[in-house]
Amino acid sequence: MSENRLYTTGWEDYELVDAGGSLKLERWGEIYTIRPEVQAYFKSEKPFDEWRKLAHWEFISKGGQSGVWKALKSDAPKQWQINYKDFRFNLQITKFKHLGLFPEQRVNWDFIQNSLSSGSNFLNLFAYTGAASVVAKSTGAETIHCDSVKQLISWAKENMESSKLEGIKWVHEDALKFAAREVKRGKHYSGIIMDPPAWGIGAKNEKWKLEDRLEELLKNASQLIGNRGFLVLNTYSPTIDSKALERMSHRVFKKRDFEVKELWMKATTGKELFYGNLLRVS
Repeated sequence: MSENRLYTTGWEDYELVDAGGSLKLERWGEIYTIRPEVQAYFKSEKPFDEWRKLAHWEFISKGGQSGVWKALKSDAPKQWQINYKDFRFNLQITKFKHLGLFPEQRVNWDFIQNSLSSGSNFLNLFAYTGAASVVAKSTGAETIHCDSVKQLISWAKENMESSKLEGIKWVHEDALKFAAREVKRGKHYSGIIMDPPAWGIGAKNEKWKLEDRLEELLKNASQLIGNRGFLVLNTYSPTIDSKALERMSHRVFKKRDFEVKELWMKATTGKELFYGNLLRVS
């Protein structure tokens, strides 16, 4: 087992059951799904026929990131909820393969919960449906959630309310532009998490490629976390491996301690999946 690997795990309401053949079988509460997974380039432990007997939904790709969900059971719900600790997250099928939660981020939720307290302030950039924002808010930290997609901010609000919390500050804006403005304003944060997409479209249809903007993003973050704050960054880009991220971090965080790890999860069947690279600056 490589020293460079950090293993995240499931919990009572989430299980990576099996993986292989460019697919993964997952359990979300009582609902099972089959989704495409580019990193599952090996053979699955169990045959797909067995997967499909269990699964409620299977995502059929139509090229790129989009596709359609095929119901494999007549009672397959389109929306449901799962718990993590005291948090309640809302899931739903969309035209993309995602359901509104990235369970591998559990390792980061725990880190955030252990690192923040009342009186802290926290910034979630590329915040998606806000699991990290909800966890941060639960510590009493002032929490800012920034995403360029309005529907995702609405989804994050539902997660906050379902988790019986309030008071997250919502920012509908391009994350890189917001971070740059916060630097100009002289703001500092106790903690920042960033989960930038490998590519995407901003709030005003700006095209985004992570490899072109990552160093700029890290430089802004390095100024925003001040001397005592922490930064967590995830990348799931095929063009940025752990060595490239480490070299970049050495340039940007010259006087700070940091670590770069590969994020992995082991399926119940024993198969192992790679979930990108993780940078933590402390």
